[in-house]
Amino acid sequence: MKLKSLSILLLFLFAFLVVKSQESLRVIHNELPDDEYVQVDKSIMPRQVGYSVRRSDIITSQVNVDANGLDIIGDAGNEPSIAVDPTNPNRIVIGWRQFDTVTSNFRQAGYGYSLDGGLTWTFPGVLNPGVFRSDPVLDFDSQGNFYYNSLRGNFNCDVYQITDGGIVWSEPFPAKGGDKQWMRMDRTGGIGDRNNYSYWNSNFTTCEPGQFTRSTDGSFTFEDCIMIDGDPFWGTLAVDRNGALYVTGAGGGSIIVAKSSNAQDPNEAITWDFVSNVDLDGQLDAAFPLNPQGLVGQAWVDVDISNASFEDIVYVLASVKRDNDPCDVMFAKSTDGGLTFDAPIRINTDGVGGYNWFGTMSVAPNGRIDVVWLDTRDDINNFSSRLYYCFSDDKGETWSNNEILSPSFDSTIGWPQQNKMGDYFDMVSDNNFAHVAWANTLNGGQDVYYTRITPKNVLSIEDMESSLSYFSVVPNPSRENISINFLCSESQYVSVKIYDLMGREVAKVFTGECLGEQNISWTLSNSLQSGIYFVKLDSANLTKAVKLIIP
Repeated sequence: MKLKSLSILLLFLFAFLVVKSQESLRVIHNELPDDEYVQVDKSIMPRQVGYSVRRSDIITSQVNVDANGLDIIGDAGNEPSIAVDPTNPNRIVIGWRQFDTVTSNFRQAGYGYSLDGGLTWTFPGVLNPGVFRSDPVLDFDSQGNFYYNSLRGNFNCDVYQITDGGIVWSEPFPAKGGDKQWMRMDRTGGIGDRNNYSYWNSNFTTCEPGQFTRSTDGSFTFEDCIMIDGDPFWGTLAVDRNGALYVTGAGGGSIIVAKSSNAQDPNEAITWDFVSNVDLDGQLDAAFPLNPQGLVGQAWVDVDISNASFEDIVYVLASVKRDNDPCDVMFAKSTDGGLTFDAPIRINTDGVGGYNWFGTMSVAPNGRIDVVWLDTRDDINNFSSRLYYCFSDDKGETWSNNEILSPSFDSTIGWPQQNKMGDYFDMVSDNNFAHVAWANTLNGGQDVYYTRITPKNVLSIEDMESSLSYFSVVPNPSRENISINFLCSESQYVSVKIYDLMGREVAKVFTGECLGEQNISWTLSNSLQSGIYFVKLDSANLTKAVKLIIP
């Protein structure tokens, strides 16, 4: 009897410690202005050729680029959110925290847009130059109207709009708010169509004790704040085919989902049907070596609306800290409208001990589930990350192989006086593609990227690089002759060119068919002054660049 009582006591103590640990995380993370605004003349900042990939299965482009598509050396961007126009999938917008100089952590509301399906990007600047803004969240409604939710330094949020299908912004509309807000539009075509739902961490709110608001008039005005049952934080929202609203996040020592069936009705006060616990065999976390002042990731909820004859299936995913692993991407599903959830599934297939962080999920209208995350399994030191991807087209029962979509990079470089790469990535799925907004340091600084994935064609980057590899420039530095070496294991057309820091082509070294090992000797032109250049190798499927120093 004493042993049973002791077991019950230990179980209670463990549950208490889990809840206390989670609650301590709730209060440590917030967005406040630290540094003063520093006005920077970007026209004089150096440039370099940005990393990009064009393959049959993925395209990757840097978003925070100048008018010539070049990387601006010395600025930074992170914590991106993405929106794809459902009426015109070629129209894509990404927002991010823009740092005009890495010498200051003063952040502004950056954004870029593409009108050709993500092939090229325009970065016009920031929404309010010199005004502190953070945590951007973007979405489109069913009619192609665009919304940008931006957090100010006093925890108030504003929503900007583009309602004419163009590129001209409205003035900001006050939207209540708080830290780590997330926003979702109703696109059902029902009574809640164009409703705007937003929620945030109740510990950092402009309307205590509220943490949730909605707009039912096109995001021009927002209702008084209310509490969400279960008090979740660090999570997202989803709307099912019938207009029911789901909210997920950490709460009560667990991952939870709150559901409201009547949030869609503008004539009713919102009530919550229930709050469900979701077992992901771990907890949301923050402050780990690869992102010391940021999150391991946030919780994601989405719904499968592909089969009208069934109740919508609800999915939850997050990168979580587990007892035996510092960070895994875990997934669970509900087949009864979010009331109960099945046992969790581990998405990443590496061994124990790796960091699998910023796990991000979205569901396509046809039911395909897409997942991306950052993964350190390929680094013997368990530090450098690569973007990984997998998908399921059978409602999460089976999953494709974990595939690598990027070279490795060090997430701890390029920090803009803030030791983090943000708190999340974002993704939108349609029936053809998964559209990802993410940050990396492949250019040697912290930048925002767009990747479009064609799921069933996806190949690991190693598969692609095996046909074009061993790209090197020696000696380096050099003032006289250099040897440019690479291997084409398959016949293909390639070009090798040299660019200066402003991205201008200064020399054409080689263009033509390539097969086998190539050793190209090239004499440096006397017209090239001392400085830093880039030797760039392009093929139909891949781009590689090597920095060349001329002393």
